This record gives sequence, structure tokens and C-alpha cells, in this order.
Amino acid sequence: MVFGALAIAKMISVPLVMSYHTHLPAYLPGYNLNWLLGPTWSLIRCLHRSADLTLVPSVAIAEDFETAKVVPANRVRLWNKGVDSESFHPKFRRHEMRIKLSGGEPEKPLIIHVGRFGREKNLDFLKRVMEKLPGVRIAFVGDGPYRAELEKMFTGMPAVFTGMLQGEELSQAYASGDVFAMPSESETLGQVVLESMASGVPVVAARAGGIPDIIPKDKEGKTSFLFTPENCDWRTASKTIRNEHYSTATLYWQKKTGRTG
Repeated sequence: MVFGALAIAKMISVPLVMSYHTHLPAYLPGYNLNWLLGPTWSLIRCLHRSADLTLVPSVAIAEDFETAKVVPANRVRLWNKGVDSESFHPKFRRHEMRIKLSGGEPEKPLIIHVGRFGREKNLDFLKRVMEKLPGVRIAFVGDGPYRAELEKMFTGMPAVFTGMLQGEELSQAYASGDVFAMPSESETLGQVVLESMASGVPVVAARAGGIPDIIPKDKEGKTSFLFTPENCDWRTASKTIRNEHYSTATLYWQKKTGRTG
């Protein structure tokens, strides 16, 4: 499809705008494919130098493009993403969904993760987190090639795997947790972080990729908490943002999207 677009744009002499979403160079180390880093960046350069403009979802990706000398800085623009704040909203919090996600123990603290289960998502880190948080429950919403291995890893632990959820079920899953966990260090933005915040649920996420674009420093420890995997006190992080509770995260989101006066 990409090469077809390049050929057509050249044939009819019109400008070509490309967008960049999947940051393959960040995925490769997790699969022990570091030897492919050079060829991958070469392919990225080849493709994006053929375009007149490249749209990237975060400052972090723009900086990576500059470091890797993909294209000149004046041919890169930030493309801010939004979220459907009607579909993702605190109003979808449901006790019944919380019972499902917590394995029948809705009174216990509940961590939520939503996304594609891939090795590059660093989800095994959440096992170490759970080992340090007795009494906490975790729910994994989604699917992917790493799911079977992940389920085996969490055998005997208070973890629920729901599979794919869509529509109002997904909205309820987001809104019914206490904390949303995002350990991935390879996100170009982190759309699920936006969806969680819109749902009024605070986020504990890796300080990596495009996620710091979403969570400004003055909101850390209030609406959300950023961490480095080798240095994170999850007890403090989860307690701090849960004490601020949903109203703070919701109010911040409403102000950010202009939903309050």
C-alpha cells in the first residue's frame, strides 16, 4: 500500500504526506533482533524521504527521527491525537463489570491493563508488580500473540483475562478499575492512556516513548504517575494517585478537552 501511494503520488505529481505509528526499532530488542536495527532504520529513511511531510504522534518520535537522521526537521510535524470522550467516560463505571474484572472480589484494589499482548509491551513487568502488592487484583483486557505465555506466567495469581472487549463493555472495563497500568516502553503515543484518563481512572505508566506527552510533569502524582521499570515504588505510586481518586483525573481531562468552564 505504501509503495503504491508513492508511485501514484509521483505519477500524478501531488504532494505526499505520511504518518508514522508503529515504532519498530523499539520493538526489536525485545525479540533479540538488534541486528535488524540498522536495516529497519534504513527502510524508514527510504520511505519517509520519499514523502513531502511526515506526521508523528509525539515529541519523542520526532526526536528519534532527528537522532536517526530520517528526514530534515522541517519535514516533520506533530499530529496530536484525541479520544472519544463520550465513549470513554466515568459514567460507564459498573459494579457488575468490577465483579467480573476482579474475579469476584470487587472490594479489592483493581489494576487494569488494556491493549495488544505482545512481547514488546513489557507485560511480564506486571508480574513483579503484583508480587509486591498483596491483596491487589489485576485484569488484562485484550488479546495478542503473547497471551498464552502471559496467562501461564500469572497462573495462581489474582489475574483475570477477559479477551477482546468492544463497545460499552470496553468502556465499562476502563471506568471500573482503580488504576490503569501501562509498562510498555515502545509506545509512539499510548492511546489507551488517553482512554483511561478520559474514563476518570489514574494511570501508572512507563516514562518512555510518547507517554510523557500525555502526562505533564505538573500532573505526576495527581492524575497519573510515570516510572522507570528499574526504579518504581508501586505501593507509593498506586496509593498516591488512588487517594486523589477519580475526581482529580476526571477534572484534569475535562479541562484539557474544554468540557468545563
